Amino acid sequence: MNIKLLLGVEAIAQGAIDGGISGVYAYPGTPSTEITEYIQDNDVAVSRNVHRDWAANEKTAMESALGMSYAGKRTLVCMKHVGLNVAADCFINAAITGINGGMVIVVADDPSMHSSQNEQDSRFYGNFAMIPILEPSNQQEAYDMTRNGFDLSEKLGVPVMLRTTTRLAHSRAGVTAIEAPRDENGLKLPDDPRQFVLLPAIARKRYQMLLDNQEKFLEESESSPYNSEFSGRDRSLGIICCGIAINYLRENYPNDCPYPVIKVSQYPLPESKLKKMEAAVDEILILEEGYPLVEEQLKGYFARGKRIRGKLDGTLPRTGELNPDIVARALQMEVTEGKPIPQLLVNRPPALCKGCGHHDSYKALNEVMAAYGPGHVFSDIGCYTLGALPPYNSINSCVDMGASITMAKGAADAGLFPSIAVIGDSTFTHSGITGLLDAVNEKNNIVVMICDNESTSMTGGQNSSAMGRIEAICEGVGVAPEHIHVIEALPKNHEAMVELLEKEIAYKGVSVIIPRRECVQKAARRKKSGE
Repeated sequence: MNIKLLLGVEAIAQGAIDGGISGVYAYPGTPSTEITEYIQDNDVAVSRNVHRDWAANEKTAMESALGMSYAGKRTLVCMKHVGLNVAADCFINAAITGINGGMVIVVADDPSMHSSQNEQDSRFYGNFAMIPILEPSNQQEAYDMTRNGFDLSEKLGVPVMLRTTTRLAHSRAGVTAIEAPRDENGLKLPDDPRQFVLLPAIARKRYQMLLDNQEKFLEESESSPYNSEFSGRDRSLGIICCGIAINYLRENYPNDCPYPVIKVSQYPLPESKLKKMEAAVDEILILEEGYPLVEEQLKGYFARGKRIRGKLDGTLPRTGELNPDIVARALQMEVTEGKPIPQLLVNRPPALCKGCGHHDSYKALNEVMAAYGPGHVFSDIGCYTLGALPPYNSINSCVDMGASITMAKGAADAGLFPSIAVIGDSTFTHSGITGLLDAVNEKNNIVVMICDNESTSMTGGQNSSAMGRIEAICEGVGVAPEHIHVIEALPKNHEAMVELLEKEIAYKGVSVIIPRRECVQKAARRKKSGE
């Protein structure tokens, strides 16, 4: 027996290694980051030279993974839920091209928005693309589903999505793994390479094939060991549990649940099992983490007036994670309330690390912007987003990766002056370059501050794709070299940074200021390791 104590994300990574992957492609984002990090440090992956470098963004990761699949190899691509928005173009079309080597797409959702802008449910993307979805309920299933997902992908000829959530991703349990990883696939081109050429005439045929294969996907779901039925004596209620939600039900019924239960962990929905339950019970309660996907579908299936309870009727909250207490209340069980939190305990919001260069950048920016009032600074996603909080209160937006530059451009188009964008080095190469190009092409009057701490620090200090390239990229997209400035983000340079900001705000065109200072956490790790 090969038993490992693994986080959910580590179980996914180990399942991919044991499933014979040749590459993992990803951009860091909580709660998916550790999948790639585990593979990067794994002895088998290192010895096999499995591709394990970070991609510039989720779109390039998805496309690279599809390219490896095209060549016949097994590939894993992983991201957090909002990252799938970035990768959506390739994701949707990959369902139509199909695959050659097995391809598993891991998407880690974040109910309750622990570290995200929203709590969107990636199952809707999988349903939209019409591909099989796997949703593990525990770490063992996360391992098994990933390892076996490559077989399923190759059997059905399409990518397979594996959807997890923060609670499962970042909790730990024992996982029984196989003794020896599977061999990698050999290099093999597709039998019909034209399947990847989505010209309309070919795409129409491929799309029809995807539609025709839906029955096969349903058959796989109906026979899947991950979709289980549990009998119950009390037929007044039937319960459908999706993925991790089964655990919250079991916590309330540690012995046997008195109601019939269906556990759904593979999609499309096992229609025959659900219709069997619908005919046998008076009401149906649906427990699902995220949006009411199953609830909406079942209201369509069961149009005879069967009462279906869940998130749409208010039985369960529409926001946040499920937990045992929420499930207990939905079942009208008594819930023991804990004592209220003492008032002397206050929330401690996240803050910039002591010694972080962003402190110096925001001090200078605030001094300059005092003359113009609030509402002129557009920011992005990274450590510097904490500039929205006290003591700085420096920034006025945080929407999505790269939006700082394009929102600043749009505001400048509307006549706002000054219009300032604040973005990080990794986010700039993720999705800021094209916005800068738009601004250059239209000669917008904006100042772009690229806060360069030489790492992807918010997610743990991963290497940045921008390392050593920012000035060259800016010049390459057309920013005038005399308006590209690098300054060390240190207290001693405060006056110089203030003067630089004032000078470039006055310039009628696109300016780039790069406050540069290595992330203090990265520097500490580097010194500790003796680099």
